[in-house]
Amino acid sequence: MSPADLRRLCLSWPGSAEEFPFGPETSVFKVGGKIFAISALDADTLEISLKCEPELAEDLRATHAAIRGGYHLNKRHWNTVTVDGSVPDPLLGQLIEDSYDLVVAGLPRSRRPARRDG
Repeated sequence: MSPADLRRLCLSWPGSAEEFPFGPETSVFKVGGKIFAISALDADTLEISLKCEPELAEDLRATHAAIRGGYHLNKRHWNTVTVDGSVPDPLLGQLIEDSYDLVVAGLPRSRRPARRDG
């Protein structure tokens, strides 16, 4: 998955937005004002940090060398994925969707975006 593909996927979810609170080199993807993905899209090594259910986060780390505890994040709830092709694109897409869904589920109903079809 290329940096452009990653950005496009993160912005494809209803209510998602890209912000740069940590400087122009770090894309922070939010929904309802809450972070669901962080990536330095122009870095030499493409990585993305994603929210994850704690038990699944541990399983993913045990199964994929490219997935580790979230860099500078709560490692119980966040994973950082090195996008090097070892994690299949469909799984990476699912992890992004799961992160988005976890954040949306934690938002007050009044701040939740309408879910897209499909």
